[in-house]
Amino acid sequence: MKLPDRLDIPLKRLAAALDHLEAAAERRAESAQRRADLEEELAVMQDDRSRLGIELEGALNRTRKLDEANALVAEKLAATGATIRSVLGIVPSEDEGA
Repeated sequence: MKLPDRLDIPLKRLAAALDHLEAAAERRAESAQRRADLEEELAVMQDDRSRLGIELEGALNRTRKLDEANALVAEKLAATGATIRSVLGIVPSEDEGA
């Protein structure tokens, strides 16, 4: 059964429109997938940022503690050095040559 000639052009236009619609739907699905991938990547990056922030805070706390310990050791070394100089200053001069 042959369709009337007057329907050929409208059917071709309909087929072309359906092809365009299908292509648009595929592009939309691909776009949605890319968006989902980007959102997942962003979530991972935000988790990494939070973890790195926590690690940085810990490192800063350790640095502060090391600085405090360093200052305490420096004070003790200075006091020890002063004590040693004081003791050496008390030593009689005739023992210095021995």
